[in-house]
Amino acid sequence: MKRIYTLGFTKRSAANFFNAIRSAGIKRLLDVRLNNVSQLSGFAKKDDLAFFLEAICNAEYVHEPLLAPTKEMLDTYKKGKVGWEAYETSFLKLIRQRRIEDRIDRSIFDLPTVLLCSEATPEHCHRRLVLEYLKDKWKDFSIVHL
Repeated sequence: MKRIYTLGFTKRSAANFFNAIRSAGIKRLLDVRLNNVSQLSGFAKKDDLAFFLEAICNAEYVHEPLLAPTKEMLDTYKKGKVGWEAYETSFLKLIRQRRIEDRIDRSIFDLPTVLLCSEATPEHCHRRLVLEYLKDKWKDFSIVHL
């Protein structure tokens, strides 16, 4: 069965981050962040990350905002106006409305692929929600959190 991976970059050194990608055999990183150019992202800023992925891991970078939350949704959660449960509910509603299972080309996962966002662990991260939702719809892959 095909595996699709997830990974967050916060609380990781660049060495740990890129070694995890290389060790898993990842060939495509699918960035599901809304903002992929923040100065706070360090080595995970879009252009730097694309360069490092190619140079270190022989992997490609793809940004997919269809799998990101809205700015309002993210701001409301990050500022503590809603808790994780409310955020999760609204994000799942959003991806259902977007019909991501029909709009994402499944062949993007033909190469070993990792979904990236900033959260250090998948428990409170939308990358996990995206893959759990797609797994429920597509059934033909397993999820591995790096």
